Formats: sequence, structure tokens, C-alpha cells
Amino acid sequence: MAELKVSKVKRGTVIDHIRAGMAPAVLRILGIDRGFSDVVVVAMNVKSSQLGSKDIVKVENQILDEETLKKISIIAPQATINIVKEFEIVEKRGVSLPKELRGILKCPNRNCITNAAEKVESFFVCKQENPIEFRCHYCEELVEAERAELIL
Repeated sequence: MAELKVSKVKRGTVIDHIRAGMAPAVLRILGIDRGFSDVVVVAMNVKSSQLGSKDIVKVENQILDEETLKKISIIAPQATINIVKEFEIVEKRGVSLPKELRGILKCPNRNCITNAAEKVESFFVCKQENPIEFRCHYCEELVEAERAELIL
């Protein structure tokens, strides 16, 4: 396949080093759907010396907040976030997996208090990082990142 050529972002965010096939999940986290009006570029299964293959998401006019970065770190812990202004990268950083998550993951245990009528906010603690696994603070259910359901 020929070299990938995609136009540069004037102002916005480039999320690089997303595990191959996970770009649609990143788009859901960002709230990007058919009604989104800014430019979005998605490249999937691009060759990567670091990951073998990767996905990339470029979004014009969006700078991500910390809550969004936490969500991305769960499904793409190797992601690099590039902040772009006037076509130049002004900030580049990795995401870091938080030790605690409040209101971000849904507990899969139907009997957990976070799934009851009282609407208690979910609270998970990172149990291990490789593979990523979280434990519910209330019912102690273990949740691997692969099967984690994000609260969007």
C-alpha cells in the first residue's frame, strides 16, 4: 500500500498509537457521531513500528479534558495525545491510567449498589496494569479493560 497522506490539523487534537481496531471506541468517548460538524480523520490499521499496527484519530477544534483522557487511557493505554495550534504540535504527551475511576466505568455486577435505583456513583480501583484490570470498590467485581463498559 502507498504512503498514508492525510491533511494536517490546523487546531485540535491528534490521538496516535491507539490499539488497532479501537478508533470507533475512541470516537464514542469523544461523542463524535453523524451530527458532529468539525473535521474528523480516522485512520485504522496503519503500520506502526511500535505496535505493529495502530489507529489514529484527528479532531479539529477539540482539546480534550482530563475526564476524556482518563476514558481513552482505559481502552488505549499506549495512546499519545498531540495538541495542535496553527498546524504545529505544541504539546505531546502520553495518557496515564488513573489509580481510581469515579463515574467512568459501569459495574457488570447487576446486584452492585451502583446499578440500583439509588444511583450511587461507580468507583473502581486499578488492580493491575498489564492486562488492565479494575476492582469495584462496592462489590469487589473484577473488570478487565477489554470488557469494561464506559459511562459516556
